[in-house]
Amino acid sequence: MKRMIIQGGNRLSGEVTIGGAKNSTVALIPAAILADTPVQFDTVPDILDVHNLMIILKSMNVKSEFSHGVLDIDPTQIIEAELPSKAIKSLRASYYFMGALLGRFHRATLTFPGGDNIGPRPIDQHLKAFKALGATVSENHGTVHLEAANGLHGARIFLDMVSVGATINAILAAVRAEGTTVIENAAREPEIIDLATFLNNMGAKIRGVGTDTIRITGVSTLQSMNTHTIIADRIESGTYLALAAALGDGVMIHNVIPEHLESFTSKMIEMGVDLQIDSDKIYVPKTTKLKPVHVKTMPFPGFATDLQQPLTPLMSLADGDSVIVDTIYPKRVKHVPELQKMGMRIEAHDGTIIVKHTDHLHGANVSAGEIRAGAALTIAGLMADGTTVINNAGNILRGYDRIVWKLNRLHANVSIEDDSSVKIS
Repeated sequence: MKRMIIQGGNRLSGEVTIGGAKNSTVALIPAAILADTPVQFDTVPDILDVHNLMIILKSMNVKSEFSHGVLDIDPTQIIEAELPSKAIKSLRASYYFMGALLGRFHRATLTFPGGDNIGPRPIDQHLKAFKALGATVSENHGTVHLEAANGLHGARIFLDMVSVGATINAILAAVRAEGTTVIENAAREPEIIDLATFLNNMGAKIRGVGTDTIRITGVSTLQSMNTHTIIADRIESGTYLALAAALGDGVMIHNVIPEHLESFTSKMIEMGVDLQIDSDKIYVPKTTKLKPVHVKTMPFPGFATDLQQPLTPLMSLADGDSVIVDTIYPKRVKHVPELQKMGMRIEAHDGTIIVKHTDHLHGANVSAGEIRAGAALTIAGLMADGTTVINNAGNILRGYDRIVWKLNRLHANVSIEDDSSVKIS
């Protein structure tokens, strides 16, 4: 187990560069096994999820090497094998191997995936898509078995709810299926566009990504001809924007895609942050007076559920009550009791979070229940007087590229240490 130690109270300044998108990377790595050639990714974030996915690849005799943001994957000697349940259970996005393996071998067996516990996230829409494409599905004691004995065939798939995961898994399974697949009520997230760009560059025929209807004409082979550069992480970008506004004396954030952040930056501007937005960077000046806002999370291009928690510490500085309604994961409130331990006036009731003005935060011993809760606690710890200890800090490292190094370059005082005495809550 790891814990993060934060000595709070430092004002932050300088520059930070955003890494590749975690939510793209965790789909692109499973997608790589669909290729008939080696593939290479650039600007890969150095996060625990990447290393866990590499463990899963190794179990299938897929070689991978990761160095300085470049990840090489060679699936040409792939074999069917039992996947390591520990790595599968450590991250929810491992379920993308369902679609990828189904597309590659027409069958897959996976332990039910783990990851953040942020409320119900059923995979029924994923399984619905697989069935439509010709697979039979069975579940036994937490293990899912998929098989398409007669191969996969194109189909019309209507998702009952907008689901990023189900949209991606349907694409992975359909891209090498015979015939044409139409996915309706598809998610529109930038990470889905990034995945389709990677696959199309290898010869896939995917159209309509970024809209709610995606059309896929199956192909027999996928061959990588160039390096795929992963898009910038909009959630990491938003986290540093909130951090810089909360306790920065002027912070420049590089490698951002402003179009992916409009719902978030519009709320920051509404709060009174004078963001200076350029084509690929955003400058956050020192901010002294903030107004409360009302945030409602929605599927892209709406306000991302992953950014409601990193925004809460900034909201506590506003002159009045701010409100968050998370329509995606109403139970995503693990950060609330931990922030209360630090003195924040925050409460959650029936899917609504209320953040009141808080004059003073103090260091405390808290726990990161999941990635974005950990981000909120990190920002709060930097704002607080004294020392904050964040247990279960591995959850933060799962989603934030070189976070300790980046924060300390901004003049924070942060460290990570192993602590075998920390228990999983």
